[in-house]
Amino acid sequence: MTIISVNWWEQPLQSLNRDQWEALCDGCGKCCLHKLQDEATEKIYFTAVACQFLDQQAIRCNCYRERAERNPDCLVIDPANISELAPWLPLTCAYRLRFFDQALPVWHPLLTGRKDSVEEAGQSVRHRCISENAVQGDTDWEELVLVDMV
Repeated sequence: MTIISVNWWEQPLQSLNRDQWEALCDGCGKCCLHKLQDEATEKIYFTAVACQFLDQQAIRCNCYRERAERNPDCLVIDPANISELAPWLPLTCAYRLRFFDQALPVWHPLLTGRKDSVEEAGQSVRHRCISENAVQGDTDWEELVLVDMV
């Protein structure tokens, strides 16, 4: 007897349809932050600097459909490249968690039924970032690392 889970997000990522894939995103905006990598340890650090296309109030991309064309550095995550991009995603990212066969965090909107649960849990970048357009050329990016962002 095969038991089928009613929680579609627990299925392998490759089995999700496009709508399910998109719904898996919690909308935290962390993937839109610039990242630094320590050359010695390869550890990834998230900065407070967001892509210029991130609407910092809605925490949504202003050019989602054209994001890869307008920003060649955009992490366009899909089932075909998740193994390559997983290390660059925050530890709380549903795509990363499901890739490593881990459960979604308790605050994820698919579990709570509420999009605002992400911000309530302190996981949103809302009010925590600045646009890359505001960063001066001589800025020390290491000073912009968000120490509590994973």
